[in-house]
Amino acid sequence: MNTFGTLFRLTTFGESHGAALGGVVDGMPPGIEIDEAFIARELARRRPGQSALGTSRKEADSVELLSGIFEGRSTGTPIGFIVRNTDQRSGDYADLARVFRPSHADYTYYNKYGVRDPRGGGRTSARETVSRVVGGAFAKLVLRRYGIAVSAYTSQAGAVALEKTYKDCDLALAETNDVRCPDPAVAERMAAHIRQVKAEGDTVGGVVTGVITGLPVGLGEPVFDKFHATLGAAMLGINAVKGFEIGDGFALAAMRGSEANDVFVPGQDGRVHTATNHSGGVQGGLTNGEDVVFRVAFKPVPTLLRPQPTVDVAGQPAVVEPRGRHDACVVPRAVPIVEAMAAMTVLDFLLQQHARHLR
Repeated sequence: MNTFGTLFRLTTFGESHGAALGGVVDGMPPGIEIDEAFIARELARRRPGQSALGTSRKEADSVELLSGIFEGRSTGTPIGFIVRNTDQRSGDYADLARVFRPSHADYTYYNKYGVRDPRGGGRTSARETVSRVVGGAFAKLVLRRYGIAVSAYTSQAGAVALEKTYKDCDLALAETNDVRCPDPAVAERMAAHIRQVKAEGDTVGGVVTGVITGLPVGLGEPVFDKFHATLGAAMLGINAVKGFEIGDGFALAAMRGSEANDVFVPGQDGRVHTATNHSGGVQGGLTNGEDVVFRVAFKPVPTLLRPQPTVDVAGQPAVVEPRGRHDACVVPRAVPIVEAMAAMTVLDFLLQQHARHLR
């Protein structure tokens, strides 16, 4: 429902136009130095209004840490936090209370609960993900101790795709442009495409590629909580996500086994490695020590800056007029959300593995 994780758990609350969003992180190991500047930087990567390509809503997204921290370190008790909303314009949604916006959650939520918060989508808004980024930041602080790094970047925006693999790029360059693509030339093409689509009152989706390095062998809990199954669930739980694949994913369906097998080879570090990584760092549901590489597909933002036909709560034909402030492409701001969910997934499995081998 509103809680993610087994041993490292994040419970979130709040709505897009409520007083605040927030959460409780439970299972944070004690004694971890809490780098509040790092958490603020992670939130800044997700916040609205950071570039002309996205929504014009302006939110500082400053996190208030309420518990679970003493003298700059985690105590092991629940960490409570809130992020206050300061730039809501609920009046923009007054006319939407009785109509169902195409491809939004309005219709399904109304039928499930019998009530509906039309202000910016309420709990269904992507603004809910601000709490996930905070939880992911805490997870990253722990993973640092183990040499595990989680990164992501925009590999496709609409019809413009990055053809290079992550190994052919300097991933640090992803944070040097508005679309978060590690190839500056492709990034400019993506940005131009988004600007054109936005000028036409339309939207586009795209793909975020994630990379997890430094993982030990054996993370995952077969058979129903395989590493890639849980990671996939984490990604598919993000707003607007419609697809997930790991390694070569769907391309494996057209390969022969002789092409798809990742042959084991001795490594110069004394460990066993694979000559290729078609499986994306996971075999039998467990990490094999190679980089975990995955892709997450986002649909276009359903709110258009043009009228759209729909029906109202009585089932009668209606028209949705453009309202509110929205992204023409959500993918660049989704990059830190993908990282956050991946980091929490990894830490949760790491803690489960440690518990399994307690002496």
